[in-house]
Amino acid sequence: MPLVSIVLTLIVVGVLLWLINSYIPMDSKIKSILNVVVVIAVVLWLLQAFGVLGALNGIHVS
Repeated sequence: MPLVSIVLTLIVVGVLLWLINSYIPMDSKIKSILNVVVVIAVVLWLLQAFGVLGALNGIHVS
C-alpha cells in the first residue's frame, strides 16, 4: 500500500472524527468511547498495512 494513500486515509479519518466530535451533540462518555474505538481501529489497520499484524497472526498463545 503506497504511503500517500495511508497518509490520505489518516487525514480523512482524522477530519471525520473531528467533524463528529465538533458538530454532533453527544455525551462526553460516548465521544470518548468513539474516539478510543476509532484510534484502536486505525492502529490495527496501520499495523496490518505495514505487515506487522500479518507476522503476528502465526503466533498462538495456548
